[in-house]
Amino acid sequence: MEPKSSSRKGHFPLGIRPLDPADRSAIEEMVVSSGKFNAEEIATALELVDEALEKGEASGYFFAVLEEEGQKSSVHGYACYGPTPLTQGVYDLYWIVVGPSAQRKGYGRRLLEFVEKDVVRRGGRMVLIETSSQESYGGTVGFYHRAGYALVARIKNFYRAGDDKLIFSKDLIPP
Repeated sequence: MEPKSSSRKGHFPLGIRPLDPADRSAIEEMVVSSGKFNAEEIATALELVDEALEKGEASGYFFAVLEEEGQKSSVHGYACYGPTPLTQGVYDLYWIVVGPSAQRKGYGRRLLEFVEKDVVRRGGRMVLIETSSQESYGGTVGFYHRAGYALVARIKNFYRAGDDKLIFSKDLIPP
């Protein structure tokens, strides 16, 4: 999928690869240990993993898994994305998660850049990302801004009272 390269500290070569059945438990551990997701959200993340493992790309969910080269037990992060139904060239980034011990090392940015390149390779032109306005998501919001995503919509009280839905967008190919 992508050439292997060294991590920022140069200790372990990292690679991004497709989803493998052995990744399910590592993904579950990352989503749970992040502390950001409730039980229903965790179940949803795992449903997407299961559907992608069962149906492959026909599921409409594509996965990018970041690991130490050849060390499936060393999964540091993942992204799940797919085409937005009823659109031409628009993709949703459903999940991007980096394990707590691997954060602040550029891994999330690396995953996001991979997703953007893959979307373009697949004929996509735009990525949309939805997230929460809760204070605990402040780092996530900043991450999307630094990656060049614009906040294009805010739906007040969407998830619950006081928790707005934020929608970010980035054009990968000029219109």
